[in-house]
Amino acid sequence: MESCKKICKNEADWNFIKRAFFLAKEAHQGVRRRSGEPYLLHPIAVAQIVVNEIGLGVKSVVASLLHDVVEDTDYTVEDMEHIFGPKIASMVDGLTKMSGVFNADTSQQAEYFRKVLLTLSDDVRVILIKIADRLHNMRTLGSMPQNKQIKITGETIYLFAPLAYRLGLYAIKTELEDLCMKYRFPKEYEEIQRQIDETSAAREEYIRKFNAPIIEALDRNGFKYEISGRIKSVYSIWTKMMRKQIPFSEIYDLFAIRVVFQPTDFPSEKTQCWQIYSSITDIYTPKPDRLRDWISIPKANGYEALHSTVMGPDGIWVEVQIRTQRMEDVAERGFAAHWKYKHVTISHDEDEFDKWLKMIRTALDSPTQNAIDFLDNFKLSLYTSEIAVFTPKGEARHLPYGATALDFAYDVHTKIGNGAIGAKINHKIMPITTPLSSGDQVEIITAESARPKAEWLEYVITAKAKQAIKNFLKREQEHNLQRGLQMLDERLAQLNITPNHRVIRKLIEAYECSNKDELYTKIGAGIVSLDNLEKIVKTNSKNKILKFWTLFIKDDDNEKEAESNQNNEASKQKSNPDNQHLVIAECCHPLPGDSVVGYKDPITHQIIVHKATCDELNRLASQHGDCIVKEAIQWSQYKTQSSLATIEVVGIDRMGLLIDLANVVTNDFSVNMRQVNIQTHDGIFEGTLSMYVRDAESLNAILDRMRRIKGMESVKRMD
Repeated sequence: MESCKKICKNEADWNFIKRAFFLAKEAHQGVRRRSGEPYLLHPIAVAQIVVNEIGLGVKSVVASLLHDVVEDTDYTVEDMEHIFGPKIASMVDGLTKMSGVFNADTSQQAEYFRKVLLTLSDDVRVILIKIADRLHNMRTLGSMPQNKQIKITGETIYLFAPLAYRLGLYAIKTELEDLCMKYRFPKEYEEIQRQIDETSAAREEYIRKFNAPIIEALDRNGFKYEISGRIKSVYSIWTKMMRKQIPFSEIYDLFAIRVVFQPTDFPSEKTQCWQIYSSITDIYTPKPDRLRDWISIPKANGYEALHSTVMGPDGIWVEVQIRTQRMEDVAERGFAAHWKYKHVTISHDEDEFDKWLKMIRTALDSPTQNAIDFLDNFKLSLYTSEIAVFTPKGEARHLPYGATALDFAYDVHTKIGNGAIGAKINHKIMPITTPLSSGDQVEIITAESARPKAEWLEYVITAKAKQAIKNFLKREQEHNLQRGLQMLDERLAQLNITPNHRVIRKLIEAYECSNKDELYTKIGAGIVSLDNLEKIVKTNSKNKILKFWTLFIKDDDNEKEAESNQNNEASKQKSNPDNQHLVIAECCHPLPGDSVVGYKDPITHQIIVHKATCDELNRLASQHGDCIVKEAIQWSQYKTQSSLATIEVVGIDRMGLLIDLANVVTNDFSVNMRQVNIQTHDGIFEGTLSMYVRDAESLNAILDRMRRIKGMESVKRMD
């Protein structure tokens, strides 16, 4: 608690903290965490993170110490208000989980997150304390069972890590991501960490060699600075390896050089950053397309820096980051540092954080009945890559990478978005669905007769645009719902089909709806046609039943039993009483041998089997974590069934390349190909191959063999 004492301005502040400490100590007396340590150590650890790693003050420390008291003990929010005042009571209330009974259509997790996130409209410190709470829980996650680890890591990677990034807490965001990987994929984490450690000596020597002439130049020009080499996080290395399907040895940008300097009063910070950039590029040649100027146009969360990639010794590209000490503090501590400097330096860039918070608060104020939709919409506000586009009058606006002109229209004003029919992008008329690039100047063309369409939801990616379109459509939803129900009843009556639960369930799945209300609404709006209704109702379910799995509780006794009874069919049926309820997830198509996780659908009660790396699994874990199956799902070998897999290939075009590919698939591995789609242009060969494989191991062997074909640049599996 000594670190907490340092932030106190007087004895009254320290007494305020001590009162909270002793109340928490009394309230949690005798309670232990799953790890066996006294529970009190958790709120103390959260308070220390709040002070040391985020930089908050006395009230935040008090709220951190008390954040679990109302939830876990007999104390109430009213007690907190009586003892510590209304502000502390409000913060503790925001940190207290939801209680009570929720109906089947409600996610308790999503309701809780909505409650916490809504405090952004009142006090952003609640969110920061919640992130500190999550960080300590992640640091001590090893004592939790596997299904709880999947639930908590799913929440963390889906919501908390992007939220930490958006609040400028880069160090915490990186640690959360690494911890998620450590517990979800421990073997991969340890292997990458081992390879990082093995190459550290050579890397440090290269950094010294690279930095030497830069240090000489900066000393000569009289800068006060620190220069360091920062290694990429394990998680970011792993995601790049997964995305490009390349080994560790082919990751060339493992580190970046960071120059942090103390600016002088004259010239400006911006000018001094460019002076350092000029000194470095006098030594090393820059890569023109890799210059990132986040000083002139800061990121929406307040991040400022100058990034460039230069050609270093031995032909290696090296990223260099240039920033002042103020920029460094804001980058590492985000919100707290932003407010620390807010009244010291006044410029248009300092308002970027405020603009983002204002935008988030506006989005949070939008009415919504569905907590899951709320959470998904908020997630859209946490994009990590962004572009800057300009209005006709030259005003810069930040949008996520991939945003369309329609997103821009809604960003300007909801009324403009609702009436949009087209756009002038760089003075050229383009469709309203055109994706934007950084630097585009955009003017929206509107018409009074224009109306939002349901398909617009497929062309927007910002939370504001999606919510505005949904709000407009919701006003027409009731009419469409009643009309759709009537149309469906009439059509089923013509076919002499009774509209029971089984029929509706089939239609919901066939038309990709989440519930029957959505089905009726789509029918009433004309989005769904009933022309093939009879065929859908009278055909059997298309779910792909998993034929070669075994499901058992992952402890020593059951594992031994499963191994000893591997060839006993009766034992398998006993271990898997819900065989008919296991289906392969359509979003990621796991193959036998893939690491998989089961998710029990709360409506159909089917167990959907996802790849452990599936993004949709993380989303589900963040909203319905209790539906993650406790038992481990593994593939058994007693049945053989081929599964369809698709491979993407890119290479240098040459005579015979397609023949070599076909020989690998058909001759070397005796695999049946279903479809080949190959194109060549400008000397580049690219396309996809679909084939039937037994399992992930055999597919990986095919991929490895293909990569050795002359001229092949990239071979990777597609989900």
